[in-house]
Parts: sequence; structure tokens; C-alpha cells
Amino acid sequence: MVGKANNIILLKYWLEVDMDEQTRRLEARITDPRKQWKLSPMDLKSYSRWYDYSRARDEMFKATDTEWAPWFVARSDDKKRVRLNIIKHILSSIPYEVVKQPKITLPKRQKAGDYQEADLPLKYIPEVY
Repeated sequence: MVGKANNIILLKYWLEVDMDEQTRRLEARITDPRKQWKLSPMDLKSYSRWYDYSRARDEMFKATDTEWAPWFVARSDDKKRVRLNIIKHILSSIPYEVVKQPKITLPKRQKAGDYQEADLPLKYIPEVY
């Protein structure tokens, strides 16, 4: 198995974002108050140095991508898809036995009997979404 020695499985992932998606994400961090906490001065500096970072990435791959411990590049423009693809890759890389699951059924709920919902002054949060 790739990346396995002494019962250790080493999987290295590089999440690749293209230029347009990086721009979209950073612009969202600038303009969306819900995302502004994510924006750091380093984000802006690294954005202006795309090709310097690309060269550094290429050098890292040349120096550390080996047959025993390769890098797996995951296109991450779509966050949900990249997460699912990486999870699937991890699970397909680790040997495991499928555990037989018992059949589960929901039990019947008890009858209300004499229960009456109380008229309490509950304070619900606004349902914005």
C-alpha cells in the first residue's frame, strides 16, 4: 500500500484552488460581514504573490512527492465536493472490515395520555433562515 510502513498509513493532500476561486473567496471575506473574521493580512499578501507561492509548491512537490508518500492533489474550488472526494479517497486507502449493522426500527411513541402542552412564555430565537 502507498505510504504504509510499521502500520502507519501516510496520506498527504494538497487542496488546489484556482485563481478565480481564490479571488471570489477573498472578495467575499472583504464584503461579507459574516466572513470578515477569516481575512488576515497574510491572505492579502499571499494573494499578490500567486506565482511565488506556485513556484514554492512545485519545489515542495519535487522534494517530497515520493512513491512511498505521494502527494494527492484535490481540486477544491467546490468545498463540499472536495471534502467528499477526500473522505472517499481516505476510506479507499485504509483497509477495514465492514461491520454488520443490526436492523434498527424506531419504537412507537407513547400516547399523550393526560399531557397538555403548557402555556409557557418561551422566548424563541428569530427564524431568519
